[in-house]
Amino acid sequence: MARIITKELALKIADKLKAQIDKTRKGHDVAYVYHEGRMVANFNIRRGSEKDKGHDHVPRDLHVGPHDARMLGLCPLTREGWFDILRHKGLL
Repeated sequence: MARIITKELALKIADKLKAQIDKTRKGHDVAYVYHEGRMVANFNIRRGSEKDKGHDHVPRDLHVGPHDARMLGLCPLTREGWFDILRHKGLL
């Protein structure tokens, strides 16, 4: 079964959302996403060497569906577009 969100895509999502990465935890890094000084989401990125390692928890952690999470990593969805989704859901 193909993974929707791989480690490589999770890293791209963290970069696009300008997440602050905490590398001090054992086994995985934690990406914290802030908007106007407040943390609005966080998600784990496994440190394993397998690039296709599943990160299918990322959409849930970002409060979007798998398609929107994938679009964040592949570029069609912008950081501001993601904030708009959160506003629409009443989370921002």
